Amino acid sequence: MALVSLLKLSQDLPLLAYRKVTIAVSSVLVLASIALYVVMGLNLGVDFQGGIKIAARFAEVPNLSQLRSQIDSLNLGPVTIQSIDVDTDVLIILPAQEGDENANQVAVQTLKSSLGDAVADYRSTEAVGPTVSAELFQAGLMATILSLLAIAAYVAFRFEWRFALAALAALTHDVVTTIGLFCLLQLEFNLGTVAAVLAIAGYSINDTVVVFDRVREEMRKFKQKTLLEILTLALNRTLSRTLMTSITTLLALIALLAFGGPVIRDFSIALIWGVVIGTYSSIFLATPLLLIFKLRREALDADSGDNDGEAELLKRLASQGDK
Repeated sequence: MALVSLLKLSQDLPLLAYRKVTIAVSSVLVLASIALYVVMGLNLGVDFQGGIKIAARFAEVPNLSQLRSQIDSLNLGPVTIQSIDVDTDVLIILPAQEGDENANQVAVQTLKSSLGDAVADYRSTEAVGPTVSAELFQAGLMATILSLLAIAAYVAFRFEWRFALAALAALTHDVVTTIGLFCLLQLEFNLGTVAAVLAIAGYSINDTVVVFDRVREEMRKFKQKTLLEILTLALNRTLSRTLMTSITTLLALIALLAFGGPVIRDFSIALIWGVVIGTYSSIFLATPLLLIFKLRREALDADSGDNDGEAELLKRLASQGDK
């Protein structure tokens, strides 16, 4: 509440005074993310590179060294074993098996037979062949690109093409930096991560559209103010809403990260980063770009005239109905 009161008292924060700095910082983040992708690459999960992932709950706490030797003797390829949740829960990861699409399923059965009664329960089993994983990667990439283009088309239709360019630049910034974070931390990149990236894009554009709508409203209201003054005013009048929405969302995501367990850990990290970077880009990237793209009042005035005509028509129809 104190934060809201403070923001309401101050309606003239110079949020765009350092726009050149924030745009430069965003450019550096994007370039660094691209460099990280080229140098380190993504830690692709089973969904995208194929392989076998089994989460098993053992009846007793297993000896990981002995378990590794036992699985190595099956000649299924290099094995990765990790403890998860509790000491009796183990994650077993094997590479994609050579052969047809059924080779992974055969390897899963071989592994389970070898473990026998030592495993009390198999919590999850994933087996993806190389052909399916390649198709999933292409589908995930296409879904991300098409969603960004669809969002830009909507913003162009709803507002004006300069708004669409600014929104697309901000969304691309958010997606690329999220990928850079996964490269830096070597978090697993899988279908869940793609869902998180799309959720980030949706959250970011929602916040950006709120600011853009206020910009359009202020431009129609204050004919004598400069574009910089109008953008600053619009940001100040939406700042409390932006920050409070982001803070409440972050509280839920932090709780999810703390208590959700390792299964959704990477997903939670992606969303937390997305909320932070999405809020930043809405204020310090998307809005300043309107200045660079030289947003024109005339385009919005023309749109306003159409809306005024529709409003006048509705009033006439309403008056005729009363008679």
